Amino acid sequence: MKNSLSRLSLSDKSSDRRDFLRKAGLGGLSLGFMFDKQPGPHAVEQEMEFITQKVNRDSKPAELKITDLRVAVLAGVPFGSPIIRIDTNQGLVGWGEVRDGASANYALMLKSRLLGKNPCNVEQIFKQIKQFGGHSRAAGGVCGVEMALWDLAGKAYNVPAYQLLGGKYRDFIRLYADTPEADTYEGFAKNMQKRRDQGYTFLKMDFGISMLADKPGMLVNANNWSVKRQWDDKETGKLGNYANTKHPFTRIQVTKKGLDALVEHVSKVREIVGYDMPLAADHFGHFDVNTAIQIGKAMEPFRLAWLEDLVPWMYTDQWKQISDAIDTPTLTGEDIYLKEDFMKLIDAKAIDMIHPDLATSGGLLETKKIGDYAEEKGIPMAMHFAGSPICMMANVHCAAATENFVALEHHGVDVSGWEDIVTGMKPIVDKGFVRVPDKPGLGVELNEDVAKKFLKKGATWFAPTDVWNTKDSADREWS
Repeated sequence: MKNSLSRLSLSDKSSDRRDFLRKAGLGGLSLGFMFDKQPGPHAVEQEMEFITQKVNRDSKPAELKITDLRVAVLAGVPFGSPIIRIDTNQGLVGWGEVRDGASANYALMLKSRLLGKNPCNVEQIFKQIKQFGGHSRAAGGVCGVEMALWDLAGKAYNVPAYQLLGGKYRDFIRLYADTPEADTYEGFAKNMQKRRDQGYTFLKMDFGISMLADKPGMLVNANNWSVKRQWDDKETGKLGNYANTKHPFTRIQVTKKGLDALVEHVSKVREIVGYDMPLAADHFGHFDVNTAIQIGKAMEPFRLAWLEDLVPWMYTDQWKQISDAIDTPTLTGEDIYLKEDFMKLIDAKAIDMIHPDLATSGGLLETKKIGDYAEEKGIPMAMHFAGSPICMMANVHCAAATENFVALEHHGVDVSGWEDIVTGMKPIVDKGFVRVPDKPGLGVELNEDVAKKFLKKGATWFAPTDVWNTKDSADREWS
């Protein structure tokens, strides 16, 4: 070793340090010992150069600043999803996504609050902008920005987002898939078999009262409502808009004949799926607590994974009535913003499972906090999701970092080209699971060539947004 060192001039400042280390051919421990024996600060400098040679030097996190925010609205992924791009002074780009069905303006209005800030201070920025979010789609801007901030922070420090949340509990994220309805059970059986062939081990189905509408003797008081148009908030009627009328106020009831029809339907589906696979039930329609309990009791023989959104989430006492009366697990939460209202449901023992949508609940860190609080109370967490691969990866990192996670929804299984919207992972979904990525940030980048094919008609592609640059209000919430 002494002979090797004697041929090297440590005082030659023009020599390449990495070349020196390479020629020396020594391991890290022996190098540290060797440099300790050399006099002067130059040896210490060489030792530090070796120790830090694998540190990412593309970014200086302490000097990172947000310089721009732009959006492009995609359609059919499977719904409408505004994609956020946050630019920085160091060339790093962060990707986020406003929740499906929400306006891109929810994110754009936050731009003036972000410019010049260091995106690595994620929680600090979140606390400053969270007042501009609200339940359901109104939270889309805050949550989309929060996703992009974690993407940037991970890239700046060269670590995956889950690592910044405290590390991961699992390497694979289990997905549950919605299954397309069909006109016949034979058709539905084919759809279910398709899901099995794709490798999914957890399924969800719809069998609400809309399938009973227009059939004699099935529903009471349904003729005065547009029961088949549960999501149409534009249609008006003599009694009001069905989509926007909370469940207890429609006074729709299911008859014994209607209950028997639902039982027959679920029984046939269970025969198709079998009992070795979890099967959950989605939205049911707008009816009161009594009807919800009747349906819940009728479903008990089929061991469903959960009954979802039987009544609006804010009716804590009604949820407790339902959960106490039936044996099938109850679940809600996809429209709840921030942890406080989840805590009310959990503390009241009103539901058996929570169901946050990360693009509404507050983003990665807030959703992890929600999951952690539920975990302490013995409540598991499934996650709702219906967006592009960018939002999916935000969910994947959060799910990996949260102990009580059960499964993540995948609503875009049948969207052709869905996985090609991003680069960085191939495949994203493999036999019903997603491998947690170890790449920095969210682990994917927008594939512009493919994403442009999904661009909403009339929308612009990350056009300048200077009109949103100027802050024109006082934001402080206290005096």
